Order: sequence, then structure tokens, then C-alpha cells
Amino acid sequence: MKSKLPVIIISIFVTYVAFVAVIMLTYDPSPDEMRWEDRQAYNKAMMAEISIGQSIAEIKSLFGKADFTEAKISNEQHLQVLFYRTHHVTSDGETSKEECTPLLFKQGVLIAWGEDTYNQYLASQIDS
Repeated sequence: MKSKLPVIIISIFVTYVAFVAVIMLTYDPSPDEMRWEDRQAYNKAMMAEISIGQSIAEIKSLFGKADFTEAKISNEQHLQVLFYRTHHVTSDGETSKEECTPLLFKQGVLIAWGEDTYNQYLASQIDS
């Protein structure tokens, strides 16, 4: 009588390969689960997809958790800046604000992003 062991081993192997293929084709990691290099490339690509007027919730669902965040009230308006890593500057193992693109929100709505955005935020007067 022939042994069924090779058939069982081949069946298990084929099942495993099929399982891995399905996972690889359907799994899409969230930005928070990506390695920093992949997340940086993802964030840079997604910057082209955003537009003025998007809510902070929409942006967070696209980009995930911000690398840095700041907030204040200026002229009775709530301002918030989210920083997302988009470019490499220093190989020190840490993400700095200089390696991030700032996104400025007023009352929870995106009003600006890019290099000058953080300066606009800093220049706005704080309510007393």
C-alpha cells in the first residue's frame, strides 16, 4: 500500500501558499502600521490627493496618526497643525518637524499645508 503522507504534505503546502497569496493580495496596511520609509513615501504621495476644506477626521483617516501636533486659539478660532513625515533630512533614527509637512486646520477644516503653513500658524495671534 502506498503512503498518503506525500499527498497530505503537498495538500498542506498548497493550502498554505493559497492562504499567503490571498493575504498578500487583500491586506492593505494602515499608515500607522508601515515602516517609516514606506509611510514617508505614502504620505508624500497622499499630499497630492488632499484639498482645502477637508475635515481633520478625513485627513486622519487618510494619513493615520500625526507625527507631531500643535493647537491654539487665535482670534477666537481654533487652529491646529498636524505634521506628517514626507522627506528625509537626518539619519538619526528620529523624525523631526523639519522632515514633516505641516497641515493647518481652522475650526477642524484644512485651510493650508506646506512649508509656509507653520509660519502662518506661529504668526497668528493667541487670544487672551
